[in-house]
Amino acid sequence: MGQRHSQGGVATEPKPAASSQANGTAKLFEESSRYMPGGTSRLHYYYQPYPIYAESGNGCYLTDVEGVERIDYLNNMTALIHGHANPGINEAVIAQLQRGTAFSEPAEPELRLARLLVERVPSLEKIRFANSGTEAVMLAVKLARAFTGRSRIAKFEGFYHGYYDYVQVSYSSQPDRWGPATAPHSVASSGGLADSVESDVLTLPFNDKESVIRLLEQHGSEIAGLLYDPLCNRAGFPLPQDDFLSFLREITRDYGIVLISDEVISFRVSYAGGAARFGGDPDLTVFGKIIGGGLPIGAVGGRAEIMALLDPTEGPPALASGGTYSGNPLSATAGYAALTQIPPDEYARLEVLGDDLRTRAKTVFAAAGVPGQVSGAGSLILVVPTDAPIVNYRSIPKDPATEARMRGLHRGLMDAGIIVSKEGLGALSTPMGQVEVDRFIVALEHAVQQVADA
Repeated sequence: MGQRHSQGGVATEPKPAASSQANGTAKLFEESSRYMPGGTSRLHYYYQPYPIYAESGNGCYLTDVEGVERIDYLNNMTALIHGHANPGINEAVIAQLQRGTAFSEPAEPELRLARLLVERVPSLEKIRFANSGTEAVMLAVKLARAFTGRSRIAKFEGFYHGYYDYVQVSYSSQPDRWGPATAPHSVASSGGLADSVESDVLTLPFNDKESVIRLLEQHGSEIAGLLYDPLCNRAGFPLPQDDFLSFLREITRDYGIVLISDEVISFRVSYAGGAARFGGDPDLTVFGKIIGGGLPIGAVGGRAEIMALLDPTEGPPALASGGTYSGNPLSATAGYAALTQIPPDEYARLEVLGDDLRTRAKTVFAAAGVPGQVSGAGSLILVVPTDAPIVNYRSIPKDPATEARMRGLHRGLMDAGIIVSKEGLGALSTPMGQVEVDRFIVALEHAVQQVADA
């Protein structure tokens, strides 16, 4: 497991960290903006007036270019389950680096990672690697279309599945366009999408069996694949209710629809992933983030008869896919080193810490009279600016006051030494212990009080 930084000690009152206003950071952002739109290649990490710039990371701590150290709960958007500079991963990557970073030919590290995942995840029979979660989602959708001979797909309102045209629909729709709760409109969530995308995607309400039944009665025979996420952060981490994922398994089988579980983020909720934790038995599962050990990766795996569409051994495959760096030995080596360092009992330890954080956070918000909570499961957390139960995407109000409260919470946590995304997303890493959770709660008290005072 990763190095531990919290073997003892107590949480202390946070010291406001004004590094994001400091001169060096401002200069970096100004120069970056000359060469990159918005000063960065990653939309999710821009916030006003500009983000902090990372200098180095060690375990669960990140130091910015101003020399300010914070506890990193974001972990490269949840990808670093062992935090930064994990010795075991570093040693494995350096050894592979000396042998080569990428080849045209397959190499043994790809086999080791494939075998580990197929043996660990019950629904996997075969797997194919890609370079990102978005690429893997794209491949899963194409597999569903090739397997069924249909073209439309279905997804849930507010669920994010990357930057592929057909999944950039209704993950950020607003009340003036989202339509009835029982039959959400399909709304493009980005510019640059083909005109046909909205009509090619059926948007469903999560945790609403009756509406899903009715919508699939109307459109089920046209749907190639249905994507879901066992624990979707963009929708507020709503837990699947009343065997909802088992219900999806049954109804998609009735209509001949390929069921696709997107576990790019939610794979970290248990040793065998999100479907193993919450149910569902998907036909295909999409992976990314933690399976790369800190390096770029994606994968899709599942039923052998569907994955056989990629098999070139008996002639041209039914579905062509490639990628110069797909399955590269450096990413595969890092991923194998990461996954073999975290046994089932470590997932359980992180969940205990996560439950403690989520429970105590509820008390912090209530004591200050500020609407809010920390949702999630396992090692995943999400600061949510509402105290209403999170059932689906519409559970979180979409109004200026709620959005301002979230900005205040994000800024307050940053100033108090805690890194989460501007949407409140975070994750525990194996170097964390009780001290880091205690410090999160102290920082949250600081942030919530700032919001209350404002």
